[in-house]
Amino acid sequence: MRLMLRSLLLLLVALAPPPPVRSAPLDGVLEVRSAYINFENGVFALNARIQYPLNDEIRGALLDGVALTFDLEVSITRARRFWWNADVTAVALRRELSYHVVSDRYVVLDVSNGQPQNFSALEDALAYIGTVEAWPVIVEPQLARDRDYEIAVRAGVRRGRMPDPLRSLIFWSDSWHRTSEWYAWSLPR
Repeated sequence: MRLMLRSLLLLLVALAPPPPVRSAPLDGVLEVRSAYINFENGVFALNARIQYPLNDEIRGALLDGVALTFDLEVSITRARRFWWNADVTAVALRRELSYHVVSDRYVVLDVSNGQPQNFSALEDALAYIGTVEAWPVIVEPQLARDRDYEIAVRAGVRRGRMPDPLRSLIFWSDSWHRTSEWYAWSLPR
């Protein structure tokens, strides 16, 4: 009898439909679409377009009070022929996205200068975060004229601040962090 119940239970488990596949919260396109450097008045300034993921889980998390942090990392290295490239500088642009319930607005905070921008639609907020214009990354005296340099840009998104009740629920989850591939090119002389 026991063997029969066990066999019946195994058969039921085998015939049961699989649980629905749950996607990761940051699923979607995350990539640096374009990036280039402008040189003016001795300053190399970065211009970039980044596409960040947008899905229902991100929208829901923002509405529940979770903030998301968006990082844009820039690394400039000096090319060396017989050794590894030498690091010249690495800088990061950090922006934080949250939802303000009372005003029904998405708020983007530029962490470096503390200036908030408000948006009525999440799509508009992500487009703003994904647009970088004339961001100074290095000045001419930091670079030697007779050397070759490479610049690489990478975008990332991760979970930021969150309300205390949610902190205990999401504590063990590491699916709220993602980075793009490096987008690299040679720095013009």
